[in-house]
Amino acid sequence: MDSLIKPSDDSQVREAVAWALSENKPLAVRGGGSKMSLGRPSNIEATLDLSSLSGVIGYEPSELVLTAKSGTLLSEISSLLRSENQEMAFEPPDLGPLFGSSPGQATLGGVIACNLSGPRRVRAGAARDHFLGMHAISGRAEIFKAGGKVVKNVTGYDLCKLVAGSYGTLAVLTEITIKVLPRSQKTRTVLIFGLSDKAGINALCEVVSSIHEPTGLAHLPTRITKHSKIDFVNDSGKSVTAIRLEGPEPSVLSRCETLRQTLGRLGTTEELHGKRSNVFWNEVGNVFPFVSRPQIVVWRILVAPTDAVLLTQNICSQCDAECYYDWAGGIIWLGTKETDLTTHEIVRRSVKAVGAQATMFRADANIRAALPVFEPLPDPLHKVTARIKQSFDPKGILNPGRLYADI
Repeated sequence: MDSLIKPSDDSQVREAVAWALSENKPLAVRGGGSKMSLGRPSNIEATLDLSSLSGVIGYEPSELVLTAKSGTLLSEISSLLRSENQEMAFEPPDLGPLFGSSPGQATLGGVIACNLSGPRRVRAGAARDHFLGMHAISGRAEIFKAGGKVVKNVTGYDLCKLVAGSYGTLAVLTEITIKVLPRSQKTRTVLIFGLSDKAGINALCEVVSSIHEPTGLAHLPTRITKHSKIDFVNDSGKSVTAIRLEGPEPSVLSRCETLRQTLGRLGTTEELHGKRSNVFWNEVGNVFPFVSRPQIVVWRILVAPTDAVLLTQNICSQCDAECYYDWAGGIIWLGTKETDLTTHEIVRRSVKAVGAQATMFRADANIRAALPVFEPLPDPLHKVTARIKQSFDPKGILNPGRLYADI
C-alpha cells in the first residue's frame, strides 16, 4: 500500500488498519492536518488521511444533535448550524495558524480527539462534555461504537470520554455525534484597563461567583494586548481584563451595565459589541498573540486560578517569558523565547510546585522529540495509561509515541 492511505468509508479505514496490523506498520492518523505538530513528532512512514470521510450524516435542530463523519471541516458544520441559529457551544479553536498552516482546516474528529475547547469552556464545558456518540476502529482493526444520538444515552462505561483527548492513540474515529445549542441573541464584552495580573484574576474570580453568568473570562497583560486586531485593546497601552456576556438582549444589556458600574472602581471600562467581541474571543481561543512569532515556544498550563499569577511570576523571574490568562486564570498561555533544557526544566519545576499541568503546545520538532511534551505521569497513572493503550491497540499501530515515548 502507498505511504498515504486515504479511505472514503468505515470499511476502508478498517482495511487500512488491518493491513498495518498484519504488516506491523504504525500509522500516523490525521484529519485536516492542522494539528500534526501538536504532540511528540514521529517518523512513521504510513499516514492514514481521514479528510475524505467528510459530510454531515444527520442533523436534528429540534433535538440539538448533529452527526457527521470525522473528517468534516468545523467551518462546514458551523455554517450549517448558523442557518438554524445554533452553534457548538464548546467553541472549538482553529489552531492551524498557530502551527503554521492555513485557517479553516480543523476537522470535527481532530478537535474531539484532542479535546480542545475555547473560552466558553468556563460556562459550557469541554469538548468531551458535548461528545455523545461515535463509530470507530480500534488498533485491533475492530469496528465498534459507543454512546448514541440522544443527549441522555450513557449506560456503563462512557468510552466517548476516554477517546476524547487520546490524540488518536486508541482508535480511529469515523463518525461522531455531538450536542449543539442555540446561539445567543446578543453578545457584549466588558473590558477593564490597567489592572495588574493579580487584580485582573481576582476580578474575574469575583465575576465567576456572581449572578452574571459570564461565558468568557480572560486577562491580557500589556505585552500581549499590542498583538490584538481590536483597536480598543492594542491602542490602550495597558493590560485588558475581559468579561463576555451572552444571552437575550435585555438580560445582556442589563448585566453589562451592572458590571461596568461594579467594576468601574477598578479602572476605566469599555465595551466590545457583536463582531468585535467575536474577533477578540477568537484571538484568545486561537492563541493569536503567538501566531506571528513562530520562534516562541508556546506552553498551555492548566492551573487553579488562585495559583496562576504566582506561577507565572515564578517562571518569568527565571527566564524571558510572556503570557496571558483564559478561563478566569484556569488556563495560562505562556510563551518562552529560550528553547534549551534549562527553560524546559524551569517551566516543569514551577508547574509541579503548584500542582498544575503543562503541555509544550508548540515547539520545533527536535525539541518535542528530545523533551516531554505532555505533563509527565506519576508511575501508577502511567501504567494504567499503558494498559489502556494495550487493550485498544496491542501492537501500537495508531499514533505510537504521540503522547509519551513508550506508549
